[in-house]
Amino acid sequence: MAADSPAQRILFRDLGTVDYVSTWHAMQQLTDIRTDTTGDEIWFLQHPPVFTQGQAGKAEHVLAPGNIPIVQVDRGGQVTYHGPGQLVGYLLLDLRRKKMGARDLVSAIEQSLVQTLAEQGIDAAPRADAPGVYTQGRKIASLGLRIRHGCSFHGLALNIDMDLEPFLRINPCGYQGMQMAQVKEFVNAPDFAAIRARLAHYLSANLGYTEAHHSTTPWTPE
Repeated sequence: MAADSPAQRILFRDLGTVDYVSTWHAMQQLTDIRTDTTGDEIWFLQHPPVFTQGQAGKAEHVLAPGNIPIVQVDRGGQVTYHGPGQLVGYLLLDLRRKKMGARDLVSAIEQSLVQTLAEQGIDAAPRADAPGVYTQGRKIASLGLRIRHGCSFHGLALNIDMDLEPFLRINPCGYQGMQMAQVKEFVNAPDFAAIRARLAHYLSANLGYTEAHHSTTPWTPE
């Protein structure tokens, strides 16, 4: 594969705090209009408080949402929570071009999270029976993906320094009593930007990219 192939290049967009619905629609649009030469991107961001309910989501897993909005979305999985202090990463990749399957993608994401957390002194691992990454029996990172026309969108959420209380208002990912964890419990004043940079490093390596670029500009159609 040529060194300048789109399959070898990844663009990371660091977008700050952005609205959930408009970001989701941008992911859909990029996925719908991309061609064989469209570059792969990973968007890092945070969201204002929001519950998102996946395609398999069951209403009974939303216990007491209060004033936090619930958005029905087109990713896999059940209900989860996004809020400030959580690092969200959306992976907009052409899996056919990379000759990757869905399981390969999930494994690469989980491994990247495990390696990033290890650098913070946190011993974490995936579980065969429940997607995501766990430490001391609690979930510290969640996964939810959609693959359409051989291309992925949606992605991961890593709890860093956030209010975990809203997770008590749902059965996270459909698991009653699922306990959540975050980096702040193990690291005094975690460096959000540094963790984001290390996760970008591991995602780039584990997904087989040889060239990484960074931008703070949101994606827009050309």
